[in-house]
Amino acid sequence: MKAMARVKPSKRLTLLGRSETRVPQSPTEARLETFPNPSKRRYTINFETDDFTSLCPVTGQADFARIAIEYVPDAVCVESKSLKFYLASYRNERAFNEAVTNRILDDFVKACAPREAIVTAEFSARGGIGLTVRAKYPDSEARPKRATVRNGR
Repeated sequence: MKAMARVKPSKRLTLLGRSETRVPQSPTEARLETFPNPSKRRYTINFETDDFTSLCPVTGQADFARIAIEYVPDAVCVESKSLKFYLASYRNERAFNEAVTNRILDDFVKACAPREAIVTAEFSARGGIGLTVRAKYPDSEARPKRATVRNGR
């Protein structure tokens, strides 16, 4: 079996190998870092964490979730430590679960332009009801027209 060559760290990777780095205060401050895709083959990468927290926009109470990101990379891959810091930056973010999940997907797609991506967020039960949100890229499903209410009729 052929040994893998040691790769020089990319100048774009600012978090990997540095222990003094602090978690960003918000997703706006966070940066998803990337590195060149080492393969031309089509393959899938999965990231999973049970350690996600955001805040309810109304009550300010913590919302806990399991986040899974599955994607098919194109030219670049997302570096896992930067993803960890990005997800941790939501701990003070007030937003509805649906908004959080879609923002994670939007930021992920903006950072790495994958061929495909799915973000699944399984939020812990509140009031006896669990919530799972799944956002996909590309959004290939046609959207139905929105219902409109006219004068209550």
